[in-house]
Amino acid sequence: MVGEKWTFLVIRDAFRGLERFSEFRDSLGVSTDILSDRLASLVDHGIMERRSYRDDGSRERHSYHLTERGRELRLVLVALGEWGDRHFPTEFGPVTLYRDNETDERVTVAFVSDRAAIVPLDRVQAMDGPGAS
Repeated sequence: MVGEKWTFLVIRDAFRGLERFSEFRDSLGVSTDILSDRLASLVDHGIMERRSYRDDGSRERHSYHLTERGRELRLVLVALGEWGDRHFPTEFGPVTLYRDNETDERVTVAFVSDRAAIVPLDRVQAMDGPGAS
């Protein structure tokens, strides 16, 4: 569902506050057909929701907002961004920094144990869960 390039970029822009079709189109430079398809798919999968609005003197239009399901993708996007910054850095530094709104401390994505301890990647193992067949 989210593995397509334009889908990730639409979600990224939604996290940056874009809501209107024209804002996404202008930011991404994507064709209207592709953007319409991606937004419809995100709505169909419950990642975004469509809300009606009307500017004075204009016809009704829709804005697009991340749902709870969509907002949970932030961890995925941040993890991919951190990976890119680490392995393909720009000469200017990280593309995006993340900070705690309350403490202003920088935050990063990590594996955290049930006791709230950060677990190094080389100690993390994957195993079948109860839903594995």
